Amino acid sequence: MGRNPVTWLGSPTFPRAAREALGNTQLRTNLRKATTTIRGKREQAVAELPDWEELRRAGEAVKDDVLARLDTYLLRLEEAVTARGGVVHWARDADEANRIVLDLARAKGAEEVVKVKSMATAEIGLNSALEAGGVRAVETDLAELIVQLGDDLPSHILVPAIHRNRAEIKEIFARRMPEAPDSDDPGELAEAARRHLRRKFLSAKVAVSGANFAVADTGSIAVVESEGNGRMCLTLPETLITVMGIEKLVPTWRDLEVFLQLLPRSSTAERMNPYTSVWSGVTPGDGPSEFHLVLLDNGRTATLADEVGSQALRCIRCSACLNVCPVYERTGGQAYGSVYPGPIGAILAPQLAGDMSDKQAASLPFASSLCGACYEVCPVRINIPEVLTHLRAEAVAAKPKRNPEALAMSGAAWVFRDPRRYEAAQRAGSLSRFLAGDDGTIRRLPWPGSKWTATRDFPALPKESFRTWWRRRRG
Repeated sequence: MGRNPVTWLGSPTFPRAAREALGNTQLRTNLRKATTTIRGKREQAVAELPDWEELRRAGEAVKDDVLARLDTYLLRLEEAVTARGGVVHWARDADEANRIVLDLARAKGAEEVVKVKSMATAEIGLNSALEAGGVRAVETDLAELIVQLGDDLPSHILVPAIHRNRAEIKEIFARRMPEAPDSDDPGELAEAARRHLRRKFLSAKVAVSGANFAVADTGSIAVVESEGNGRMCLTLPETLITVMGIEKLVPTWRDLEVFLQLLPRSSTAERMNPYTSVWSGVTPGDGPSEFHLVLLDNGRTATLADEVGSQALRCIRCSACLNVCPVYERTGGQAYGSVYPGPIGAILAPQLAGDMSDKQAASLPFASSLCGACYEVCPVRINIPEVLTHLRAEAVAAKPKRNPEALAMSGAAWVFRDPRRYEAAQRAGSLSRFLAGDDGTIRRLPWPGSKWTATRDFPALPKESFRTWWRRRRG
């Protein structure tokens, strides 16, 4: 298998990256404002539907049916797409998918391709692969464009530039666009992006898209977005290439109806998406004359084999879990070192990367307080806390048997096995009160205790243990 850039190469572990992010007050301000706003609007949109919980359960059931019979549905999709004039390509990993897209773009003589927002192409590092092959990718989603022009990394599934404010965006546009905006007014910024992108749309021969859903019965691909850039990408170029994770299937149009209610309310807090584009193969005289569908595995089959972890493949990329997560709100998405940030990224990225011995990937399941808010808002009922604890166990099992943590746990087990040793440890621990400040908290311990106090509060142990107190009271 080839490389798997689900996690960004050279990224620090989550604890190290989070410490740096917590020191950025502007970042925390931007995130708090954005997530609070989205969260409040979502609550209102969901409250309008008395059958919201039934919709969630229906979405869960459809996704579980797809995952249980994925091979059957994929073959049905391939047959339907081919019958309607499309070409289906199968990609085992990132390298294979990137090679397919690059070869198709080169065959059309394209030096530049326009893209409608796609998590799958970000997952495989398509832009870099195209650049290395002499083809430039132009992001047309406004937030993705901001990230690209700023030589930045995304921080959110739905709003990749959530960590940027208006002044920062104006500075990026002024530096990278021929016609800079006059101010940081949102309308001015949007108009500057529109002028910049319109020339790209009208000259592009090839477009690359993702897919929110694919209907197996008809071979139809659906993309939902809010700006109209997707509609331009999907209709103007001569050739359209869609890169889609193999789990994005729904069996029928009736099933698609469920998700077109769940997704907009969970993501943008709207009753329906402003632009929902659906196409089935090629239609002569209407839209692209060539359609290619790249079905991407890239770790999904391996994830499907995990009975607990496979529920992560239900994800419809709505980002609701990010907007309620107290950890994400304080650290932002870049701290996760992955294309998929937040709670869903903490369970999806390590599984797609497929290497729990990698320190960065193995740190992600620990990027959570396990409060359960992500499970409560997930439109397809992914039990994220359950998967987090499952992956934490795998991360521990993948560590060398004789590491400091394992030795510490072995020592603790030795103490706990004997009542006398346990009570002696309690008496020794009570001396820690002499290291505490006026508020009863120990701020700094010598190594190895400093590994704890560097990032966490450590309350001093009481002078008397409960066991001693109980024994004394009983006389």
